[in-house]
Amino acid sequence: MLMGEFHHNIDDKGRLVIPANYRVELGESFVITRGLEKCLYAYSLTEWNKLVAKLNELPFTKKDARTFIRTFFSGATVCEFDKNGRINITSPLVSYAGLTKACVIIGVNDRLEIWDEELFNNLMNENADNMEEIAESLFANNISL
Repeated sequence: MLMGEFHHNIDDKGRLVIPANYRVELGESFVITRGLEKCLYAYSLTEWNKLVAKLNELPFTKKDARTFIRTFFSGATVCEFDKNGRINITSPLVSYAGLTKACVIIGVNDRLEIWDEELFNNLMNENADNMEEIAESLFANNISL
């Protein structure tokens, strides 16, 4: 399970240090792609294959399915860590996520999310006052926290 929050800077060449505990969970090779809300998602190959199996069930005759799959897969790339624990993020992905310098790397159960620090802070601040309503909406009939 991936969890926690770390702050690192991305360099001018698109290299970003990934914390050691995340590297172990992701494995030697993993996939990084466009995420939702202008962040990047990183999946271990095992988790990526599970996701691909689910996406393969979407009907290609639906425009929304085609659009989502096109966007999701066109940005996907297999990554490996260099000897310093860094990954090299492609320029289209850097641009998509608005990564400039300060980044936030968070573990979200089955994936990592890589955020521009300002965008991440804005998202967290926007939702801080609504967490009770969000939890109530999601868990009203399912489970309790």
